[in-house]
Amino acid sequence: MRVDGTPPFISIANLSKEYLNDKQVIRGLSLAAASGEFVSVLGASGCGKSTLLKMIAGLSSISGGSIQIGGMNPKDARDVMSFVFQDPTLLPWRTVAGNVELALEFEGLPKTSRVGRIDSVLKLVGLSDVSAYYPRQLSGGMKMRVSIARALATTPRLLLMDEPFGALDEMTRNRLNEELLALKDAQRWTTLFVTHSISEAVFLSDRIILMSGNPGKVHEEFAIPLPMARTAALRSEPAFLSLVGQISRALAAIPP
Repeated sequence: MRVDGTPPFISIANLSKEYLNDKQVIRGLSLAAASGEFVSVLGASGCGKSTLLKMIAGLSSISGGSIQIGGMNPKDARDVMSFVFQDPTLLPWRTVAGNVELALEFEGLPKTSRVGRIDSVLKLVGLSDVSAYYPRQLSGGMKMRVSIARALATTPRLLLMDEPFGALDEMTRNRLNEELLALKDAQRWTTLFVTHSISEAVFLSDRIILMSGNPGKVHEEFAIPLPMARTAALRSEPAFLSLVGQISRALAAIPP
């Protein structure tokens, strides 16, 4: 519960995940996120970051604890969330518009209602001019924009992002970070964002969660008290660099 009495949009309590071989991936993990908040999750490989997102999305079962999204369990909340993976996972035989339309087909939206939604979301991500292109004709950054457009086509309240920019060059990654924040400001979804990049997490986030592993749990949290309007120039500001250094040291100090 926030200070103003508003319940969190995401509420996770004492979450655990173990596999059939009794290996625990996550144990006793609790966190909350307010509506409209951008929360990044950092941690070493194997600490359970991606598993956490998959459990929130209902793609992986929960061994213990609870997850509530807008007062619903993950299965019931599927209609209010979208997932963006590291690989854009575009269908090569479909055009840009056709790949975005796929999400609307799964949602059951009538075909007559899809065109306007597709046009709107492609305009939002700056891809209107390439709507008839196929994935093979796109750059890596453009493919990721298609993936984001597909996720946004269903007008989600929660966006789960699992290292979506990890395979891109730094220049493209930075540009997409800026575009993502502009989209969030326009649509106000809540975001859980997994990344290995500390500077990316600081640039994007309202709050950063550090996870420790074996098994995974919340180790530490950092509020990011930077201006809401974030531009490329912020990355060279002393306050930004100080936060990156502080979180780098905290992450390095987490026991393996």
